[in-house]
Amino acid sequence: MMLPTHAIAGLAVAAPLLVLAPEQAPAALTGALIGGVLPDLDLYAGHRRSLHYPTGYALAAVPAVGGAWLLGTPIAVGLAFLLVAAALHCRMDRYGGGLELRPWMGTSERAVYDHVRGRWRRPKRWVRYDGAPEDVLLLGTLAVPLAAVLPKPFHWVAAAALLIGGTYSLLRRRLASLAPTVFENVPEPAAAYVPDRYQQ
Repeated sequence: MMLPTHAIAGLAVAAPLLVLAPEQAPAALTGALIGGVLPDLDLYAGHRRSLHYPTGYALAAVPAVGGAWLLGTPIAVGLAFLLVAAALHCRMDRYGGGLELRPWMGTSERAVYDHVRGRWRRPKRWVRYDGAPEDVLLLGTLAVPLAAVLPKPFHWVAAAALLIGGTYSLLRRRLASLAPTVFENVPEPAAAYVPDRYQQ
C-alpha cells in the first residue's frame, strides 16, 4: 500500500487517545506517525526486508504498551504507538500486492520478509497494488474523518496524505513505465542503490 495510507493508518491507531487520554495524544500521534512511515525507509535498500519486521514489531509492542500504561510518560507512549503502527504497516503490506515494479501483474510472491521465520510472506492482494483504487478508498475512509478531528499539525498531515496519495494513484502505472528509463540513466555511483525491480 501507499506510504500515505500507512501514515494515516498509524494516526488512526492513536486517534482514540484524543478522547481517552488527551494529554497523551500528541506523543501517541507523533509515535504512530513515525511508526507508520518507518518501515518504508528501506525503500532503496532491501525494501520490505531491511526495516520490515512483521513479527518483531508486534512482539516488541506488547511490553512497550505495558510500559506506556504503567509509566505514562510521553516517551513511553510515543514508543508504544511507534511499534504498534510499524507492526500494522508490515501487516498491511502483506494484505497488498507483491514486491515488484508492476504489482498489478501478480508475478511476485514476496509481500514482506519475516525475519523470525526466515522467509518471505506471500501477498494476499486484497489491495492489488500501491495506488490502486481500493488503496485510495482506504486512505480516504481514514483520512477524511481524521482531518476533521486531529489537532494541528496532524490534520495537515491527513490533508497532505490525501493529496499526495490521490496524485500518486493517478500516476502510478505511468511511473512504472517510466522507472526503467529514468533509473538506467543514473550516475554510476548511484546505480548500485537502484533496486533491480526499477530496472525491469
